[in-house]
Amino acid sequence: MRALLASSIGVACTAALALPLAVPAGAAAGSAPRSTAAAPAAAAPGGSTQSLPLRPLAGSDRGATTRGLAQREVRPFSMAGVVWDEAGSELHGRAQIRTRDARSGQWSGWRDLETHNDAPDAGSGERSRGGTAPVWVGDSDAVQARVLPERSADRAPAALPEGLRLELVDPGPAPAAGGHRAADGDLTAAEAAASAVNAEFAEIGATEIKAQQEAPAGPEDERAGAAADGVGPRPGIMIRRGWGANESWRESQFRYTNTVRAAFVHHSATGNNYSCKQAPSVIRGIYRYHTQSLKWRDIGYNFLVDKCGQIYEGRAGGVARAVMGAHTLGFNENSMGIAVLGTFGSATPPKDALDGVAKLTAWKLGLFRVNAKGKVTMVSGGSNKYGKGTRVTLNAISGHRDGFATECPGAKLYGSLWKVRSTAGRLQGR
Repeated sequence: MRALLASSIGVACTAALALPLAVPAGAAAGSAPRSTAAAPAAAAPGGSTQSLPLRPLAGSDRGATTRGLAQREVRPFSMAGVVWDEAGSELHGRAQIRTRDARSGQWSGWRDLETHNDAPDAGSGERSRGGTAPVWVGDSDAVQARVLPERSADRAPAALPEGLRLELVDPGPAPAAGGHRAADGDLTAAEAAASAVNAEFAEIGATEIKAQQEAPAGPEDERAGAAADGVGPRPGIMIRRGWGANESWRESQFRYTNTVRAAFVHHSATGNNYSCKQAPSVIRGIYRYHTQSLKWRDIGYNFLVDKCGQIYEGRAGGVARAVMGAHTLGFNENSMGIAVLGTFGSATPPKDALDGVAKLTAWKLGLFRVNAKGKVTMVSGGSNKYGKGTRVTLNAISGHRDGFATECPGAKLYGSLWKVRSTAGRLQGR
């Protein structure tokens, strides 16, 4: 594979601010009636981000150190996260939200937001803010939020980062493409560029890359379909136009590293309450949150996999190329990041999702002559687990926590990675 390096050019993204209406403070959880005030404006056709400051909460048992947002009605949204000004500042506290279902009017319980520190490497030139993982809440029209500081041994509350804001994301409707290829003249320059880098596998304007046909298995060769050169069969991949990426949100140039030596597996921490039909909306929400709330150049993950095993192209630049991601701080160079949509601390990842990761890694690592069952040595660019310049031996298919001190990809998914390595190795013929 030929290494390429393109300079990045910024594209400004502006978040739309909410014009909230107050909800009575005494509204009961789970049964709050609709406010009789005029409803907020309808959702924007192409999606939107409402950015609401979190201020000291009066009457909090933790005093003025607690930040939050009282119950209020907002424009419709489906995903939420908390951000702050400095990417290097850690959140020593718990960020929680409650939301009201737009259809039933029922309020959820408090949900924790996970701070798992997907981030660009220092010195990569990619802008960044601090933030939690976003959580998928479904169609919602009201919200309440709080950030509770940790307490030290002497009960003193930890200082919270500056600029805490609640980001409410409406990912917008499904793309109008309907799964069909667009004529070249119907694409913007950015859409054409994002499509052209995959022209080896799909026509310009296509929405997906078809799976490579495998040879039928037979008793004489139980590994039929595995490539003799160690490259697993190419899986089907929904590319960016298929899930509705707005190419104007990302920076216009693609950025590459020299090779792909390892795959870091994540969970998106967005929750498991989504259908496979909704997965493209979840991805559009993550994309908007990464680019407009966290200020990254593009979605951070190179690939995403839903609970049904469907694989999606993430960061633009070409599915077969060594695209620089923003997924594992200190190890974004010469690696790829794969996010399984969901939260897998206590929930078992579906077999279809594990198989999707295995198929993807068997193919992509194989393109770069990496044994999916093997070990690799990488040099840390600097993380909270390994100092800059530290040589680290890792599994070729590792979890996020192997390069960064975090719970990601959740205990259940992390404990299943041996199955992914075994399946990927078999698909590579090893």
